[in-house]
Amino acid sequence: MGYVTAAPHPRPEAAGSARAGRRSLAVALLCGALGAAVALLATRQRWAEGTATVAGGAFPLTAKGSDVTGVPAALAVVGLAALVAVFAVRRAGRLVVAALLALSGAGIIAAALFGASDGSALDEQAAQASGDTSASVDTLSHTAWPYVAAVGGVLLLLAGLLALRYGRLWPAMSGRYERGGTPRPRRKAPAVDPDRPEDLWKALDRGEDPTGA
Repeated sequence: MGYVTAAPHPRPEAAGSARAGRRSLAVALLCGALGAAVALLATRQRWAEGTATVAGGAFPLTAKGSDVTGVPAALAVVGLAALVAVFAVRRAGRLVVAALLALSGAGIIAAALFGASDGSALDEQAAQASGDTSASVDTLSHTAWPYVAAVGGVLLLLAGLLALRYGRLWPAMSGRYERGGTPRPRRKAPAVDPDRPEDLWKALDRGEDPTGA
């Protein structure tokens, strides 16, 4: 009487690592894409407003995030590119790209918080409007959009930290090699029947010699 051998079950540690990799990958992709989008959107909104005295009257001034600082928008693009590049590299390269992703988020946070109290962009507008290089803006106020940009930076920073921690468990893009690192076998060309003209034409289209010479 024969015995049926049961297939070995995967080790609990390996199964747990696979689940952690899938979950962290999904969270990192969501946080990275959303963070970059939020940061880019916030830089296009009004960050500061005030008035300047021009010809004895109050002249309203406004400044968008891109007028205050171009750092958050630039780092959002860098972070988004790094998020995509994480899957194109392996080992040490993945750690470097993940660190770049995290640093992009941290830079956005710092630049956005600094821009939340910066009035230099409106001072420049006040000087241009009044024709006086020493003029400055009056009644300066800021909106909540710099803090929204900072939230986008936090999301990118979180994506980078997840990539640093769990990136080794994530898959990588591969064109020539399979997941195990072995080359994919080339497909064999179908045999050409010399008695079938259509096979001869197909072989010629593939750049093959149908005569076998």
